[in-house]
Amino acid sequence: MSRDWAAYETEIQVRTAAFAFLDSLVTRLGGIVRYEDVAQFEYMGDRMSLLDPQRGIRKPRQLGAALSIRTVHSPDPYTRPYADDIGTDGYLRYKWRGTDPNHPDNRALRDAMTLQLPLIWFQGVGPGAYVPIYPVWLAAEEALQHEFVVALNEAQVADWNASGRRQVAEESARYEPGIVNQRLHQPVFRARVILAYERQCALCRLRHVELLDAAHIRGDAEGGQPVIPNGIAMCKIHHAAFDTNIIGVRPDYVVQVRGDVLDETDGPVLTHALQELHGARLHLPAAAAARPDTQLLEERYTRFLRAS
Repeated sequence: MSRDWAAYETEIQVRTAAFAFLDSLVTRLGGIVRYEDVAQFEYMGDRMSLLDPQRGIRKPRQLGAALSIRTVHSPDPYTRPYADDIGTDGYLRYKWRGTDPNHPDNRALRDAMTLQLPLIWFQGVGPGAYVPIYPVWLAAEEALQHEFVVALNEAQVADWNASGRRQVAEESARYEPGIVNQRLHQPVFRARVILAYERQCALCRLRHVELLDAAHIRGDAEGGQPVIPNGIAMCKIHHAAFDTNIIGVRPDYVVQVRGDVLDETDGPVLTHALQELHGARLHLPAAAAARPDTQLLEERYTRFLRAS
């Protein structure tokens, strides 16, 4: 794609507007969007869906380069997000469409890479539900593997271009895991857990998605995996109480409140938000495979007892 400056300016303006649109949408919907939501995007009065529901690569007719890529939802609750897409160098990969390098979709991605245009990566987290990861860039193309190298920030692009793959592989261990975890694993994990719990807190059934988290049973620092059975959908107050061992969850899914907290007297929030949970049972996902791993719960409950 040759550098037509007017066309390039349009590409940048559309993407800037698309990111602002997504910022508002993600805030309003709690981070999880559907095709119908992102199909409402308009630029200069022209409707331009940000996602193609049938194809992995989206290049609107108004643009010369790809605008977004899509990864399909895996129904397996034990699937680790992006486990098969991260190279030994710490960079993510996105596969071509098919094996023909000249397929229009692959050319559209190549044009985005050549011009260093930011894209949106829609990660499937449920049937018809996505977490948009943006902006991302294509740092390189690996033709023999039929894939593009995906960078999560412009610094990664610069490092790839300046140092080459071998040096990047050596340096990436210092910071790439944190980037992948923050930008990809955590938002995707959160969304998958929340959808498994039907968009409600497992303890109080609060349904405001923007106020819900995915509480880890075994934390990242302890080797916990970002899979649904290692998470419980909780509102922010119950997540904080769980993380600080004010509440615990037994392996039989019964909630316990720490003894000293049960003995406190401190108004209706303490009474209704915490003390009344003692002895209650979690509201569990309908799919048995998505329910909290009982071994992980036993490990975490032992820690709660020690804190008590």
